Order: sequence, then C-alpha cells, then structure tokens
Amino acid sequence: MLGLGRATRLLRFASSLPKSYAGEVVLGTSTSTLDASGTVTGTFDMSAVTLDDVRATAAKLTGRILQIPPMFSAVKVAGRRLHELARAGVEVEREPRPVEVFRFDVEATDEQAVYSIAVDCSSGTYVRVLAADLGTALGGGAHLRSLRRTAVGTFLAAEAVALGALGAGDVRPMGELVAHLPSVVAVATVAETVAHGRVLPRQLLGATGEGPWAVFDESGELLAVYETFPTERMKPVVVVSPGGPGGSARPSE
Repeated sequence: MLGLGRATRLLRFASSLPKSYAGEVVLGTSTSTLDASGTVTGTFDMSAVTLDDVRATAAKLTGRILQIPPMFSAVKVAGRRLHELARAGVEVEREPRPVEVFRFDVEATDEQAVYSIAVDCSSGTYVRVLAADLGTALGGGAHLRSLRRTAVGTFLAAEAVALGALGAGDVRPMGELVAHLPSVVAVATVAETVAHGRVLPRQLLGATGEGPWAVFDESGELLAVYETFPTERMKPVVVVSPGGPGGSARPSE
C-alpha cells in the first residue's frame, strides 16, 4: 500500500485493518521459521491425511483463537526482538496472543501433501503459525510457503497498479483509509477549527464511544483524525487540510 502526499500520515491506521492471504501448506515437514526459508526441524509421515482431515482441522483454527508468536518475528520480549534472539540461537517463552481467523479455506493441489489456503484474519495473525499449528493438530508437522497478501481491508491486491503506471485516476480518497473508524461531521463553523488542529470538546462534534474518530466536513472530505483527550475533550492525531493533492493510495504491485 502506498500513500501519496498528506495520506502518508494516515497509513498508520491501515495496520489495524483485517488482512487476507493466499499460500500453501506443506504437510510432513516442520522448519525453524515455520516457512520455506527455514531449516528443516522435523519430518513426519502424513500420507494418511486426507483433504477432509485438513479442512476439519482448519475449521478448528477458525474464530477467536490464541497464537504463540514465532521466534522469527518482530515481537519484542524483554526489550529484544524475537528474530534477534532466534538468530543468536536463543529461544524464549512467548505469551499467547488473541487473534481472530475469519476464514481458513483449504484446497488440494497437484502435489501430494501440499494444500492451498485462503485466510482472512485480524491484524497481528501469523499465517505461518496457522500452518504449523495445522500440521501439529493433524499429528505431525507442516510449514508455509508461497505466502501472498491479497487484501488489506478493502484494498485488494487484484486492484494494484504498478508504480510506473500509476495515474491520477488510480488514487483513492483519503477517507477510505479510515472508513473503519467511527466518523463525525464538522459543520462549517467548526471545520476550520478542526483543520487547524485545535483541541475540542467532544460534544462540539457529537463524538461518542472510545474513538479515534475520522472527522469529515459537510462535503464528505476528510479533515482529521481525533482521539480522546483526556475524557470530555478531543485532540488531533492527524490533520489533513482540505484541498490540494492527496488521497489514500491503493495497493501497489
């Protein structure tokens, strides 16, 4: 995903969006990184496993589940990233984290013990952990290969445009990047104050809930994103002045 101009300041809000992935699970071999880039840590005879077995087990890994972050990840433990410890040959205990898998579809491929998968999940979900957990639950081991992100929220990889071919008609409005946030509308008399990033009483914008809130003007143009400060007031996280170039970007190839 690429942000242009003022939209670069809004990309932080994309990190919390649900993600979609496509990839392949290889049964019978586990690796140190849980994907094809790692060294083999175990082999298993899983020739008796059927497609129905894999699908039934994938269904059990769907919904709200707990995941243990992999050692080869950017998660920090005691101030150090796990991948740094892993490369030093150190393995530490990791606390399980709640994630949600909305869809975990499995299809057979032309290769024995290799299954294509399509996963829709919450932000922070590790698909390679899903693959490894799938193999373990089937009585052996597995790893992930050929992982590809296919969507971030409503931004689809299928709609991606190569940077060299990017034109003005390919740029999406900034408001789409924060469409998942609760929104409020600033009337004309308040919009200028919002555009200048002033702290405001919550009731001035009629903001309810926890926030953050996407603040639009009466024409539907995004002005800013505000958050609670501290309880009955709101402060700007990001302010984008109206007019001029900008817009939230589509995914790029």
